Amino acid sequence: MMLIRAFETALAKRPDHGFQLLSSGEEAVAVGLSAALTDKDQLLSGGRSIGPALARGAEPGAVMAELLGRVAGPNRGRGGRGHMADPESGFFGAHAVVGGNISIAAGVALAKQMAGDGGIVAVLFGDGACGAGVLHETLNISACWRLPLLFICNNNQLSVSTARTAALAPAKLSDLGAAFGMWTRTVDGLDVACVAAAATEAAGHVREGRGPAFLECVSVRLLSHSTTARETRSRATLTELRAQCPIRRQVAYLQSSGYLEIAQAEALEREAADRVAEAMAFADASPYPEASEVLDHVG
Repeated sequence: MMLIRAFETALAKRPDHGFQLLSSGEEAVAVGLSAALTDKDQLLSGGRSIGPALARGAEPGAVMAELLGRVAGPNRGRGGRGHMADPESGFFGAHAVVGGNISIAAGVALAKQMAGDGGIVAVLFGDGACGAGVLHETLNISACWRLPLLFICNNNQLSVSTARTAALAPAKLSDLGAAFGMWTRTVDGLDVACVAAAATEAAGHVREGRGPAFLECVSVRLLSHSTTARETRSRATLTELRAQCPIRRQVAYLQSSGYLEIAQAEALEREAADRVAEAMAFADASPYPEASEVLDHVG
């Protein structure tokens, strides 16, 4: 979680950071979910992809290069934040269109089912995708075919600036999965241990061939919707939300439980900062694509 936060903070300070969706406040969802996945599994995310990619194990230097449009990125700088993919690390790909990753995940899960390799597919999306028809269609077909698919809703309670309560009727978003007879649960998305435990149970259910599962993680977004969006929440609201920071919460818990000394926490922060500095140097050393490549991989 510290690595994700340090990575995004450093990226946002650059004048050439481009259009990004950052995940401050949502790190526990990506990290807790990834803790439940194995090398045989694949994760698909929406456009807020940096945290999930790093949590899944993508190399920070390669991710930074991709975001800055350099050829050392896993997609040679052509995918960027919205379409980055690194299947070798278990990150099948990001999809910039809200809900665009969900039906694709069903296809990946069907391929897994047919291959019989024991792997599952996890698809991570926001509460904003819960009103999309493609989610309901995919919930239906995955339940009918008992696909090895784990739905994870990262409910940060905002669709850009629209409150979740103003746009979605269910009391719990996990109720959407329950309507199709799925294993469902809603958990505190700010508690990484809680997310990891629930995700592990859900993944086990799916891995055993008992059909898909739906996990809702209620989190918060500490920054504006994007690096170009105007913040619509008040300073008082943001101050209250920042007090819920999942990183501060986990550090405080570990320290109060005697598992982490102050010096150790500081060392972890330095380690994260050093890894990000190395990633930035790696990306800056990589060239931009040649103009002659502009039509490569274009169907």
